[in-house]
Amino acid sequence: MSGGTSSDTGSGMKFGYGTNGFWDHRLDDALAIIADLGYEGVGLTLDHPHLDPFSLDVNARVAAIGRRLDSLGLAVVVETGARYLLDARRKHEPTLVSSEDRDVRVDLLRRAVRIADSLGARAVSFWSGILPSGTTPDQGWDRLTAGVEKVLVTADEFGVDLAFEPEPGMFAERLEDVLELRRRLGGPERFRVTLDVGHGVCNEPDGPGGAVARAGSLIANVQLDDMRPHVHEHLEFGEGDIDLAGVLGALDRVGYTGLAAVELPRHGHAAPLVAERSKRALDAAWERVLEDRRNREAEA
Repeated sequence: MSGGTSSDTGSGMKFGYGTNGFWDHRLDDALAIIADLGYEGVGLTLDHPHLDPFSLDVNARVAAIGRRLDSLGLAVVVETGARYLLDARRKHEPTLVSSEDRDVRVDLLRRAVRIADSLGARAVSFWSGILPSGTTPDQGWDRLTAGVEKVLVTADEFGVDLAFEPEPGMFAERLEDVLELRRRLGGPERFRVTLDVGHGVCNEPDGPGGAVARAGSLIANVQLDDMRPHVHEHLEFGEGDIDLAGVLGALDRVGYTGLAAVELPRHGHAAPLVAERSKRALDAAWERVLEDRRNREAEA
C-alpha cells in the first residue's frame, strides 16, 4: 500500500479522506494509512472512537493529534456530524433547531472551533439538524440563526471559518438554504459553505457543478462521494451518477484551494481498500481536469 502518489493538485486544492470512514481503526493507524496512500489531508470527525471533545484529557489528545498530523504532512478540517456523541439514544440530537437543549450543540461547536484552532484546521463543518414535528419554518430559522450567531462569536475570536453543510432531509437541506441563512446573519466573513458533491447529485436542482458555481468563493470545505438522484446514500466513485472529473474541474474553475475529502462513513469495514480505490479514482479524474486545462490554454 505504500508509495502512494501525492494528492497535491497543483492548484492549491488537496485531496483528503474522512476519519469517520476509519472507525474500526485507531486514529494513529488511520492517519498513517491515509498519508501512505498519498492523501494530503483529513476530515477529522469529533467522536468517541477517535477524538472525544468532552473527554477529560482532550487538550493532551488534541496536542498529540496535532503533532501526528504535522509529522505526516496532513491538512485538516474538523467535522461535527457524529451520530450519538451528544445523546446515546437519539441520532444527531440535540441540534441547532431542536425544541430543547440547543445550547448543548452550540457548546459542541464552540469546542470544535477551539480544537480546530489548536490543530491549525482550515474550518469547522456543521449542519442544521432536522426540524422537530410541530415546529414552524419561522421557528426553525429563529433557532438556527440564534445558535449560529453564538458560534460565530467563538469563530471570530479564534479566526476559524464555519463551513455550513446543506444536508438532505434536514431543515437547511440545499445550498439555497445556506445562502439564505448567511443573508439572515448579515453575510459574516467567517460563515462559509461545506459542499458534499454527492448531495449535488441527490438534492441540488442544478447538480454538483451548478452548486459549486453558485457557492463559488464561499466554499471552505468539500466532501467527495458518489450518489444517485433523490437517494441520500454515500457511494464509492463509479457506483452512482457523479461526473467526478466534471465536479473537480468546477472546483478548479472557481479557484477552490481547500481540502476535498472523501466522505464514506459506512465503509469502515474495508477502509484501507476503499481509500485506495478512491485515491485511484481521484487521480484519474484529476488527470482529466489537467488535460482539459492544458487544452484550453493551448486554444487560448
